[in-house]
Amino acid sequence: MDDRSLTAKLAANEVIRFIFSAGTAFLVDVAAFYILNHYLLDRKSYLFGSFSFSNYTLCLAISFFLGVVVNFLITRYLVFYQSQTHPSKQFVRFASVAIIGYFANLAVIRFLIEKLQLNPDISRITAALSLFFASFFIHKLYTFSLSLRQDESGAPN
Repeated sequence: MDDRSLTAKLAANEVIRFIFSAGTAFLVDVAAFYILNHYLLDRKSYLFGSFSFSNYTLCLAISFFLGVVVNFLITRYLVFYQSQTHPSKQFVRFASVAIIGYFANLAVIRFLIEKLQLNPDISRITAALSLFFASFFIHKLYTFSLSLRQDESGAPN
């Protein structure tokens, strides 16, 4: 098998494209978290009105948002491009899944940092990786309204 046919097969595979999309968003998220945590947000906690947020909670909120935007754009145009759902509806669905994902990430990070005393950077990476597979299926089925079955041409969705 030559490299071109292997590359074409990999590019045609939805899961591989999703890994690329999620991986790119993951890098944006983790890099932003690291930069915010080590260089921009240097206090232990921040007060907004009557609410206090820990450094890592605020870093996660900002970095997660950046990752979500990158992930949506790549997923929409490179992974689930065959979806017939209107892009604005996709984004609302994507954002609603992301909000749930944010709180799942926050719960994992809090547990890892506060209970296991892990480094915040390692905790962020661990939390993101632990939720990857659930994200694929939720976005395929809900956000982009695609089935797990093959389409009429026989090609996998």
